[in-house]
Amino acid sequence: MQQVRIDKWLWAARFFKTRGLAKQAIEGGKVQYNGARVKTSKMVEPGALIKVPQGWDYWEVEVLAVSDQRRGAPEARELYRETADSLARRERETENRRLANQAMRAPPGRPDKRERRNIQRFQRQRPVEDD
Repeated sequence: MQQVRIDKWLWAARFFKTRGLAKQAIEGGKVQYNGARVKTSKMVEPGALIKVPQGWDYWEVEVLAVSDQRRGAPEARELYRETADSLARRERETENRRLANQAMRAPPGRPDKRERRNIQRFQRQRPVEDD
């Protein structure tokens, strides 16, 4: 059976672009192996549960296979299976972020001459507070 360090496995499974980034995440305590913090030298075994940050989300995956070679994305997805809870949580959080972003409007642009004068007039009328 092949043994692979967790930083190398995370890189091969395409969770991180470089092994250095994987190592930083592991040393920072962001990656959990079977529910506990882990060191970069930990050997990955099939059946283990790994919790990995990726962008805004946390992936909880079960290790299916071990590899130390980085291949294409379809082959990398064969190394793990995301848990049902993790998938549902990620979809729910993605939808919440999408709805929150819809509520926020982009600023209409720079103020025109009339709006600038109103802003300046408003700023002159505000009382200045002394500390």
